[in-house]
Amino acid sequence: MPTDQGAPARAALVTGCSSGIGRATALALHRAGHRVYATARRPEDLAELTALGPRPLALDVTDEPTMVAAVDEVVRRHGAVTTLVNCAGYGLSGTVEEERLDAVRDQFETNVFGLARLTQLVLPGMRAQGHGTVINMSSIFGRYAVPGGGFYHASKHALEALSDALRLEVAPFGIRVVLVEPGPVRTRFGARYVAGLHPAAGGSPDPGSHPPGENGPYGDFRRRSAAYYEAVFHGGRRSLAGSLVVSPEDVARVVLRAARARRPRARYRVGLLARTTVGMRRVLPDRAFDVFVRRQFPVP
Repeated sequence: MPTDQGAPARAALVTGCSSGIGRATALALHRAGHRVYATARRPEDLAELTALGPRPLALDVTDEPTMVAAVDEVVRRHGAVTTLVNCAGYGLSGTVEEERLDAVRDQFETNVFGLARLTQLVLPGMRAQGHGTVINMSSIFGRYAVPGGGFYHASKHALEALSDALRLEVAPFGIRVVLVEPGPVRTRFGARYVAGLHPAAGGSPDPGSHPPGENGPYGDFRRRSAAYYEAVFHGGRRSLAGSLVVSPEDVARVVLRAARARRPRARYRVGLLARTTVGMRRVLPDRAFDVFVRRQFPVP
């Protein structure tokens, strides 16, 4: 039996709350009246956030015992997770030819498999109570891809497919599944993404196949890409993307709208860049969209 019987039946579990979109989302949901459980691998990273109201829980989406423990805690107090917001994730950058496959596996463990397992853990409770909302943080790069981010973009494409299937599977039980698709967001995500693009970060699963990194075939592309995304994520306006970057709070407001909607949309795009480029991808032939990508993004 839940021990928090007097609490609103709107228990929200949010992943990736140590910074960025997860932190902003947890705070927005709390201020809107949800009983929010903010999670991170290290609960000490949540001290500033939980001082504002959300409750901290340890949760690592690559470690099942922590996921089980977190869900069990919410179920013990409230009977079920009412809203799950899957924000935890990171962006692996680098070329398809040079990237190490162990790094690719780690990317999918966090961005896809961990998210899928946590969703599996909350669904029985949602189904038993007859309602619930799963909100998955995707990206404009879940709808198209550009050079230098193929494996990260592939993880978001996988998330889009998983969410489309799940939405239809759980609809009869009163459970809604929502994708949020922001464009570039000014968070610490950008620093890791940029670091992976520097020529020194180049690597190869088969070092004898080509010279990686600084002297490899993609060295110049990596340098230009690192400079481009550095400008995007740190406020530069030298590109279309840099002039249209959004904030974590912009994304959190959209998540809140989806969480509170009686009939949420399947997808919410965040920012003008997301709305325009995803719309272009839907209507333009592949060759025409490739021309757009070559003009707006670094290419080898």
